[in-house]
Amino acid sequence: MREIVLGTAGHVDHGKTSLVRALTGIETDRLLEEKRRGITIELGFAFLDLPCGHRLGIVDVPGHEKFVKHMVAGVTGMDILAFVIAADEGIMPQTREHFEICRLLGVQTGLVVITKKDLVEPDWLEMVVEEARLFCQGSFLEDAPILAVSSSTGQGIDDLRHTLDAMVRARTFSETFGPFRLPVDRIFAMKGFGAVVTGTSISGRVAIGDELRLYPGEKIAKARGIQVHSQSAQQVEAGHRTAINLQGIDSEDIRRGMVAATPGSLRPSFMLDCRLLYLAGNAKALAHRTRVRVHLGTAEILGRVSLLDRDELRPGDEAGAQLLLEEPVAAWPSDHFVIRGYSPVFTIGGGEVLGCLPAKKRKRLGEADRAYNREMLAILGGGVIQDILLFHLREHGLAGLTVDELAPRLGLFGNQLKKALEPPISTRKIVVVDSQSQRYLHAEVAAALMDEMLRRIGEYHTAWPLQPGMAKEELRSALGARVDGRVFQYCLQALVNKRAVAQEEAIVRLAGHQVRLTVDESELRQKTRAWYRDKGLFTPTLKETQEHFADYPEKRVREVLELLLRDGELVKISENLFYDRDVVDGLTARVVAHIREHGEIDAPAFKELSGLTRKFSIPILEYFDRVKLTIRLGDKRVLRKI
Repeated sequence: MREIVLGTAGHVDHGKTSLVRALTGIETDRLLEEKRRGITIELGFAFLDLPCGHRLGIVDVPGHEKFVKHMVAGVTGMDILAFVIAADEGIMPQTREHFEICRLLGVQTGLVVITKKDLVEPDWLEMVVEEARLFCQGSFLEDAPILAVSSSTGQGIDDLRHTLDAMVRARTFSETFGPFRLPVDRIFAMKGFGAVVTGTSISGRVAIGDELRLYPGEKIAKARGIQVHSQSAQQVEAGHRTAINLQGIDSEDIRRGMVAATPGSLRPSFMLDCRLLYLAGNAKALAHRTRVRVHLGTAEILGRVSLLDRDELRPGDEAGAQLLLEEPVAAWPSDHFVIRGYSPVFTIGGGEVLGCLPAKKRKRLGEADRAYNREMLAILGGGVIQDILLFHLREHGLAGLTVDELAPRLGLFGNQLKKALEPPISTRKIVVVDSQSQRYLHAEVAAALMDEMLRRIGEYHTAWPLQPGMAKEELRSALGARVDGRVFQYCLQALVNKRAVAQEEAIVRLAGHQVRLTVDESELRQKTRAWYRDKGLFTPTLKETQEHFADYPEKRVREVLELLLRDGELVKISENLFYDRDVVDGLTARVVAHIREHGEIDAPAFKELSGLTRKFSIPILEYFDRVKLTIRLGDKRVLRKI
């Protein structure tokens, strides 16, 4: 059963750890330094079994400003927020910062807990409750329960348990889906067992024996053992506080901020398209390319904010942006993040990941580019999966995307991705260009390529009207290296199926194309045939023919020669020698008769038979070998047996 995660948030020394201890009986401060200083430094964990039968996993986060990055890591995977305010101090600086972090990271449900009620008078407590109510107005905690408790006396703790039980009962539990993901917040080595990672699993499930990849790295390990709240388990699913013993990897190869996930489920990237909210409490505008600290999952990474449709972002405004990171991250669309100032370090904003594998966006190229960026962000942030899918395919143009490349871009896998693909395939908005790799292409991109192919073939017909068509490989080369071979073949076959193009072996032509000679071309053809017929066995070289017909364009003479070759009226003996067909047929008959009478023929005998010099006789004998009339045995040739 999916576990609900309760997380604390609030100012340092406002009683978060004491509250967890009073609720569960579990001490979450485990470090000697924490016990010596009396403050939480690292994340602490506990659990509470509720009357409704659900187990509530609890994450106790540090409150001190120096450890806010640990606090951010603890909010990852949080379902319910216990927003803690001490009755004797009220709302303090970290109270505000923690609240903004939870809001930016997408926490939707919570309650307000006023601690240390035993330390103040009733009138003062009432004032703090009212302060909390006003502070939460207009936020996800506006209608949240507000409870006052004392962790030292136990006052209100039972009411808090009952309230949490009611909140969990009211939740709708959906089946976990997709690959497993666990942002790593702690790594240690156990003697005799190896590396152990801990975190809150945020999607999917994993079982003992399953493989996990430590993103953004490339190393893959196997889940050797699993624990949930210090109890062994065979498998774990989303929402559980989890420790996984990994086999095949050293603890030195793992760091906080990595994601242990199903192999193939993520694609590391140095850039993220996002929707960014710049907090209203900031004193000045956020400039384009400002350096910031990006908190995503349990990772903290330096990067810059590239604003896509403006030069600066004013306090309280929201805009589309691209995070340009100094290290790769592995994320899905809809993951949330927080940004903090590079120096001084404080929370300045955050938002939602819209695209996890984007192309680098250029800005300030004109209003058209800004308009495109705004449209892109509207599509990615609109939540309509069909539109997002079509956008990614359009953006990748002629390369298209395989199903394995689409999955992490959409955050959809397996049957969910298959279901998302069905409507655009059935309406022919996308096409499958390779069923084996399941490579998809936007239909508009495919149509544009087919139009270009028709144009290229048409231009070839215009330039070479006496050619039957264009070589298929020449057409592909003309389109450039940007066109994948499978995409080219799909589009060509589609044109053939539509009867727009005819393909004859390796030659392609427009369906209506026919070789039609002009009066001049017809005259040149007749003259050329007669020229070769008259020359007989002492055929002219190609250069001599071109010189003889110098009144005609050299290109046109070449075309007529190729036409005569295609029609079989000339025979190509070598690159430089063409013969009239009748002349070759006559010579062939004489050679066959000679071999049948003498059993063989050699070069001197052929020269005597034909009266030709070596210039002509050697190419002709090699031609007979090439067309499989004869076969050479040493210096002699015999008839090839068929």
